[in-house]
Amino acid sequence: MFIIITQCLFEWCIYARVYPEQFRQLNHIRFILVLLASVLIAAAGYIINDYFDQNIDQVNKPDKMVVNTIINRRWVIFWHMLLSLGGLFFTMLALPVQSFWHLILGNLAAILLLWLYSTNFKKQLLIGNILISLLTAWVILILFFAKYPFSFNELLAVDHQKARFFRLSILYASFAFIISLIREVVKDMEDIAGDQKYGCTTMPIVWGIRASKVFVAVWMIVLIAALVILQIYVLGLGWWHSALYCCLFIIIPLLIVLKKLHKANQPADFHSVSTGIKLVMFTGILSMLFFRFYL
Repeated sequence: MFIIITQCLFEWCIYARVYPEQFRQLNHIRFILVLLASVLIAAAGYIINDYFDQNIDQVNKPDKMVVNTIINRRWVIFWHMLLSLGGLFFTMLALPVQSFWHLILGNLAAILLLWLYSTNFKKQLLIGNILISLLTAWVILILFFAKYPFSFNELLAVDHQKARFFRLSILYASFAFIISLIREVVKDMEDIAGDQKYGCTTMPIVWGIRASKVFVAVWMIVLIAALVILQIYVLGLGWWHSALYCCLFIIIPLLIVLKKLHKANQPADFHSVSTGIKLVMFTGILSMLFFRFYL
């Protein structure tokens, strides 16, 4: 759901406003295929992660088991392969190999990295957290790169519209990376019991809960500071409604979550923090709507 909302709003609220003429002439089939590819690859990643996490999930969230509850274990690999191949097929259908080979390789790498995340990286210090955060940012960046075939001529030909589109892409990709990294570490704190039992070396296990909370708090402060600076800039452009929305529904909730994090000690506390971060992710995504009015 988050991927669908993110990519749709990015396409219709940012790209459509930066390039209104091109958007009107655009064949939206390509975008729909890229969207389907992103959703299928993410679904494949989720299902294979649940497959390899059965023992850990029995400790951390026994009431939310999927494998052998909703989907038989024997079918999980089949569904993973089907969804992954479907995602790769829609990528190739949407993006011609001769011009967009780098994006096809990017989605292929996403499939392989999600497998490696589930089998190995998830259990290691920071590697899995950073990987998932990068793949979250890729959900936005793939839409930017889908507009520009990878060539030296394209890289050198920087115009005003492209520079604006690139800045907005990096803005939301950076937000996605940081907020995802924060949530991944919080989830590791929530799941420490099962992870510890099965030999994982996640940040809370290696560094301890206190150091992990400091890590998350630092990134949250960096994000809040960046958002405050951004609002000062947009106020200079007269974007009052956008700045008010950001303060009320992104910055203040982040401050509330930061306060909750400071007091959190039990898995239920960290689950509440994780839910709060997810809500901030959602309100951050919805902020794209303002570009329909201001760009």
